[in-house]
Amino acid sequence: MQKVLKWILIALFVSTLGACGYNDFQTRDEATKAAWSEVVNQYQRRADLVPNLVKVVQGYASHERETLEAVTRARATATSFQITPEVLNDPEALKKFQQVQGELSSALSRLLVVTENYPQLKADTGFRDLQSQLEGTENRITVARQRYIRSVEEYNVLARSFPTNLTAKVMGYHVKPAFTVDNEKAISTAPVVNFGK
Repeated sequence: MQKVLKWILIALFVSTLGACGYNDFQTRDEATKAAWSEVVNQYQRRADLVPNLVKVVQGYASHERETLEAVTRARATATSFQITPEVLNDPEALKKFQQVQGELSSALSRLLVVTENYPQLKADTGFRDLQSQLEGTENRITVARQRYIRSVEEYNVLARSFPTNLTAKVMGYHVKPAFTVDNEKAISTAPVVNFGK
């Protein structure tokens, strides 16, 4: 009788582990980290385009020094911000990351508006290629950000739902801060430059 009771308790324990959601937390946590890595990758891709873009614009619009310096400063700030997995769980650090990336987006938008005044620059093949790459990267950033937001939402639903919320409390799985953008509409729209076609 004790052997049967022992096996029943073991079976009950194993089924409880499956229902507690521990493995689901592991899966969802890894999914948010992977989605975050893609966000960071796309922001880095954009940052890598900036020096070449500034260099090309500088050749045609050297007296736009203030705008070019603003872009360079915003890029330096954005790339110096250390992105670690802990950022995902720290609302203040995530907010700072969003702020520096938003500043770079704004500086790039101002730069692209300035380039409208330089027809020779707009005709430059190198500039047009960089502009095209920048537009594609902005689109990739939007998609990566949306995937990350969805991944965090799935994790947070698991952390707040019963009975997995009990596992979250016991195991220390806290709700992750949401990735929000103050000017979401402006940032999710890729910069457009009219080449006068």
